[in-house]
Amino acid sequence: MGSSRTQRWSLQVYGRLPSMMRQRLVRAFKPSYTVGSMTAVTRSDGAVLHVRHSYASHWALPGGLVNRREDVATGAVRETREEVGIEVVLHGQPSVTVDPIKQVVRVIYRAGLAEGVVATDAHPASAEIVEVAWLDASSDATITPESREALEALERSEGVATGRTPGQ
Repeated sequence: MGSSRTQRWSLQVYGRLPSMMRQRLVRAFKPSYTVGSMTAVTRSDGAVLHVRHSYASHWALPGGLVNRREDVATGAVRETREEVGIEVVLHGQPSVTVDPIKQVVRVIYRAGLAEGVVATDAHPASAEIVEVAWLDASSDATITPESREALEALERSEGVATGRTPGQ
């Protein structure tokens, strides 16, 4: 009984709070989705930079969660720098995937190497990353489902933007 009364009282107090404060409380204690960013860093020959995490056996695109109050594009560049030690330049519009089971929204950017950066500069730059590789579409390397879905979404949106069929 006491727990029910406490809950009711808490909800009444919550209901009297200004809407901005209620919104902040909900976001602080009960976020429904997290937002992550990924980059498909692409060389001139079409190979895409992948990383292998210390806690996984499959290859993945560089990326991670966006920090609070951080712009998604800034997060994508930061995550790439933190994971593989290189600066990149984002190209075009991002694609988005949503995983309702894991409650994650992923924003995927096509990126190129920044001026003065060469492909061989990419290296494991954090304890989280054990290996980096440039993989092309014909590679038989095992890629995480999230990264495969991200690349497919990016190719679909790029195909729509250019009027071509993805894979052509």
